[in-house]
Amino acid sequence: MALVQISPIEAHVRWDRNADRPTEVRWNGRHHRVVELDAVRDERAAYPAGRGPRVTLVLRTDDGGRASVVFDGRRRRWFLEAVEPAA
Repeated sequence: MALVQISPIEAHVRWDRNADRPTEVRWNGRHHRVVELDAVRDERAAYPAGRGPRVTLVLRTDDGGRASVVFDGRRRRWFLEAVEPAA
């Protein structure tokens, strides 16, 4: 399956500073442990200062699916932008 774009939903991401990667993600009452980091897209240098930087992470979750979360530097919040349910 492929990641399906959704309207951005505010998410809460727990970060492991020792491993320098996310360990869990929560949104709308759902809670998933992150088992692998598939991709990182760092757009901080490409955005004008007024619009704010973004960092996109594609994560593999404990249920076998994937999720795309974005850190919006201007609002200082995480958002879920795409999901792939487990097969």
